[in-house]
Amino acid sequence: MNTFGRLFQIALFGESHGEGVGILIDGCPAGLPLEAEDFSLDLRRRQAGAPGTTPRREPDIPLIKSGLLNQKTTGAPLLILFENRDVQSKDYQTLQDTPRPGHADFTARHKFGKFNDYRGSGHFSGRLTVALVAAGVIAKKILTPAIVEATLLEAGGSKEIEKAVQSALEENDSIGGIVECRARGLPVGLGEPFFDSVESLISHLVFAIPGIKGIEFGSGFACSKMKGTEYNDVIVNKEGKTKTNHAGGINGGITNGNDLVFRVAIRPPSSVKKEQSTINLQTGEQVKISVQGRHDTCIALRIPVIIEAVTAIVLADFMLIEQEIPRVMR
Repeated sequence: MNTFGRLFQIALFGESHGEGVGILIDGCPAGLPLEAEDFSLDLRRRQAGAPGTTPRREPDIPLIKSGLLNQKTTGAPLLILFENRDVQSKDYQTLQDTPRPGHADFTARHKFGKFNDYRGSGHFSGRLTVALVAAGVIAKKILTPAIVEATLLEAGGSKEIEKAVQSALEENDSIGGIVECRARGLPVGLGEPFFDSVESLISHLVFAIPGIKGIEFGSGFACSKMKGTEYNDVIVNKEGKTKTNHAGGINGGITNGNDLVFRVAIRPPSSVKKEQSTINLQTGEQVKISVQGRHDTCIALRIPVIIEAVTAIVLADFMLIEQEIPRVMR
């Protein structure tokens, strides 16, 4: 449900327009240096402000409530809270009976018997990804010197990202995008066949990010068009270095020492001002809606740092399982 991980375990809580959102992190090694400033860079990367992102402005100050003493982790669970300050819940009143096409409005209402918090999408909101980014900051520190980096490759089917975003803004519509993630400096041997393969667990957590609709590792779907002699990565030394990396750094669900590489597809946001058809759940009739309020035109602009975070969380858990990382940092 809202919990993930074996040794490095996270639990999400909160709603978009509630008092706040946050994360409980259990299993963080003791003695890890940590202070509020460590979160600043990644939290800024996730924040809105660029054209095509929501006008909502949250300060995103991490309030570390437990698990920290003298700027070192204690080994106890870390509770990190982000208060919600900039909310406008009135914008969502009409969506209770007229769910947005492509959104969780309809499914959430049915699953939770109309008790779901519909304001700002409630617990389904991308607002909760700020907590994932916070956990990712800690996971990245644990993984050092390994590095996890993600980049937006295209938006709206175009590599001219700014132009694509501007066009969508002018049309009162929205666009998706593709993000590539790379993890460098990983050891050989992370992952377990079958159900805890590296691909399985990364995919599991990546799909927890609202808006993700596809993932591929290495050459991905393109490998279906290759011959085996084209796809197979020739091993060139005893450390497992390969001439190519069609496998994306993973064989048999286990890291092989090369860069771990995958790409994700992000859908267009469903909240658009352009008029769409939906159903009125009270009358059963088709109606037209234009979604007002504050929304991203392209959530893909803010997703790379979130992809980095969830990847680092999975890899930190694997590293602890393999005892590549000590439970006490000295």
